[in-house]
Amino acid sequence: MSDPAAPSPASPLVWRDDGLPQSALYGDVYFSSADGLAETRAVFLAGCDLPAAWRGRDRFVVGELGFGTGLNIAALLDLWRRERAEGQRLHVFSIEAHPITRDEAARALAVWPELGEAAGVLLDHWPGRARGFHRVDLPGFDATLDLAVMDVEEALAAWDGAADAWFLDGFSPALNPAMWREEVLAAVAARSAPGARAATFTVAGAVRRGLAAAGFQVDKRPGFGRKKERLEAVTPGQPRVAPRPRRLAVIGGGIAGAAMARAARAEGLEVTVFDDGEAPASGNPAALVTPALDAGGGPRAALAAQAFARAVTVYASLPEAVIARGVLKLAVALRDPERHAAVAVQDLFEPGVMVLRDADDVAAQLGEPVAAGVLDMADALVVEPARVIQAWRGPATPARVARVAREDEVWRLYGPDDRLLAEADAVVLAGGAGQARLWPAAPIRPVRGQATWTDQPAPSAAAFGAYAVPTRDGVLFGATHDRGDLGTDVREADDRRNLQALAKGLPGLAARLSDAPLRGRAAVRATTADHLPLAGAVPDAPDGLFVLGGLGGRGFCLAPLLAEHLAARILDVPSPLPNALSDLLEPARFSSRA
Repeated sequence: MSDPAAPSPASPLVWRDDGLPQSALYGDVYFSSADGLAETRAVFLAGCDLPAAWRGRDRFVVGELGFGTGLNIAALLDLWRRERAEGQRLHVFSIEAHPITRDEAARALAVWPELGEAAGVLLDHWPGRARGFHRVDLPGFDATLDLAVMDVEEALAAWDGAADAWFLDGFSPALNPAMWREEVLAAVAARSAPGARAATFTVAGAVRRGLAAAGFQVDKRPGFGRKKERLEAVTPGQPRVAPRPRRLAVIGGGIAGAAMARAARAEGLEVTVFDDGEAPASGNPAALVTPALDAGGGPRAALAAQAFARAVTVYASLPEAVIARGVLKLAVALRDPERHAAVAVQDLFEPGVMVLRDADDVAAQLGEPVAAGVLDMADALVVEPARVIQAWRGPATPARVARVAREDEVWRLYGPDDRLLAEADAVVLAGGAGQARLWPAAPIRPVRGQATWTDQPAPSAAAFGAYAVPTRDGVLFGATHDRGDLGTDVREADDRRNLQALAKGLPGLAARLSDAPLRGRAAVRATTADHLPLAGAVPDAPDGLFVLGGLGGRGFCLAPLLAEHLAARILDVPSPLPNALSDLLEPARFSSRA
């Protein structure tokens, strides 16, 4: 073995002279020098009794310690593509504390062209490197991947899934003992379904003893290549095939309802959306996709960052709805430069996504002076709401749902005349500020907002407490915030208030628009007392009633990920959110405080 070359500062791997990738941190190779793919198939796929183990199962969950180059998952996807039955879905959860880049993975996987489509879809949707969970689509494979970029114990504690199979593929126990500690293996067991199988290349005594202590039955098997033996392990019990909902009714035709329909259909649910014509934000000509910035970097910041990253990924598959990319966060308050600098160095965002900009450069871009401390949110988007909702929601039933009731083991939805509108196995309330009609105890606080727009030329998108963003043929700015006001009438005085707010961030633009003909639209946002959304089961209600709401003014940023989380809750499959973040969203948090 040759000495590895020095790694680049951003990469945890180096390339040996024989072309194999090697860990710069642990000194171990990522896969066998004999034949990494053959080893993966023998040790992990056969070791977990795949594909036999997933036969007859509508959902199958695979967990992995050590994502590395993605070889194990590419091999799994290749087998899944060939052997899965119609209607089956695969969920993969993998952990990697030191992720590599897409280009590094492509170089490593190029050795096995036979992986073809499986390697291709993984590389085309290669996860990022920001700290946290990354939801990865794998189109054409009826599969999703959640990658946890964090320490293994933290990741296992954060995941809410139960794996049917485990690939234990950390670097050698002699070189990376932390990955194989008894506490880690106990956490693996705690995140295993009855009858789950685990496989690994090592037969180290500490690993055998740790798996046995965690409750696995452990057996040695013939090894691959130069390794004489490997381990297979199984948890007690038999796999359970739980009945799952098939039909979902979504009440609300705005961004929450549309995102819910997209996420639920992606998981195989039959979805019916009811829209009474009062969609909260679908009438504006543009919407911002930006995260709520939190300089503290705690759970709220992590939730905003993960939702933002997921939204950007999802909108990438809907390019016709994107009006502009990149939003400048201007510094207008005294502490803004300090806050922006703190956000720019947070590892919750991908490198280059949050960048401090020179004030003179931004002034030249906007055509007017700006204060120092501008934060360039490079991935932030301006989208066209109508196109997003049309694409995600699909056809909606134009009806007002007056009440819902759990009767004869199904949910029934009734109109104002008490006529039966539909039956469903589960219902999601996604009606924004109108939730209280169907859930009187909803902890929703209404906030009226009026946005203003004109057909004058638009600058680059900018936010500064208020915002100014391009539309298809002009500029949208605003918006007002009036708590407790339920009026949706357009008020000329509010257009003037929006001009005054615009003048605080972009005075030149405000002056140019002062005599322009203005149009406005008012809607009522749904907010909560703690300014966090609601995504979960409705408290004190029969099983199968859920809510997605309280999104405030960031629905187009929050809804994609939160809808995927709620779809996972409905189907009892792994959520794309870490436990600490999903806890923030639980509707029961208000009833428990009471």
